[in-house]
Amino acid sequence: MTQVPLEGFPDRVRIVDVGPRDGLQAWPEPVPTDVKIEMINGLIAAGVPQLEVTSFVAPRAVPNMADAAEVMAAIDRSRGVELTALVPNARGAARAIQSGVDAMVVFLSASQSHNQANVNCSREVSLAAAAEIAKMGQDAGVPVYGAIATAFGCPFEGDVPVEDIVLVAKAYADSGITKITLGDTTGMATPRLVQERCRRLASDVPDADVALHFHNTRGVGLACAYAGLQEGITRFEASVAGIGGCPFAPGATGNICSEDLVYMLEESGIHTGIDLDALIAVAQRTEAALGQKLPGQVMKAGPRLRKYGRDEVRSSSGSRA
Repeated sequence: MTQVPLEGFPDRVRIVDVGPRDGLQAWPEPVPTDVKIEMINGLIAAGVPQLEVTSFVAPRAVPNMADAAEVMAAIDRSRGVELTALVPNARGAARAIQSGVDAMVVFLSASQSHNQANVNCSREVSLAAAAEIAKMGQDAGVPVYGAIATAFGCPFEGDVPVEDIVLVAKAYADSGITKITLGDTTGMATPRLVQERCRRLASDVPDADVALHFHNTRGVGLACAYAGLQEGITRFEASVAGIGGCPFAPGATGNICSEDLVYMLEESGIHTGIDLDALIAVAQRTEAALGQKLPGQVMKAGPRLRKYGRDEVRSSSGSRA
């Protein structure tokens, strides 16, 4: 039965799975290239329309992204998925363009101290680098998107003024970057902050096409996504099986889980174009490949209307019914 969207909500959203990049970049053990390729191809087959597949950073800085070009070369691109990659500087952008990415993502932190910890430079230096990469993208015909980390709070400074978010978003827009993601790097977002920041950007940077990226550090990631839906946001980043976490955000856990988000959206009549059963299967295979229990919930419980045989369920006496 076709679900009717909740009143006042969009009828369709775009899910960007960042698991292959944000989920694996800080994984404590080396992740084999073939595991990454299988994950990515599985996500594509499940109907995920956009993937952040890797990061073109220095291998010594992020060893698990050292195979970026190899991963890009092996992906099954027959289904028209959009493949993006994170790039920290002009050298990384040149490698990404050569590898055939569909778009590049530049990033910086709204807070000065987190930006220094994350990329070892000031926010102003990062904005200048983003402008340079935006020009490279324009010359090569490769779109450039902009991410704003610590958009909802900083582990070193606490609250991040909304004016700082607007400042970065305007600088991005001045460089021609209008697709902007607000990143909850530290899991400090709340529905109130989501509402405040979305409304200020809509007012002060009206050309910005805003996406939201939440971590589930304090257990309110999906509540924040719901608040974003109420503000008309139609692009959300999530990670298969809920893997991820910023190494420079103390206590941070994984991203909100792609399967959990898709489940909530589809059950609300908001379409994603993603096959939930196939996505669950990718999450389960990823968990097996990484050899560690992952935080996704729907991958464990299954869809709401999943049915069981009586012999699969224990009775109150402890025996199977």
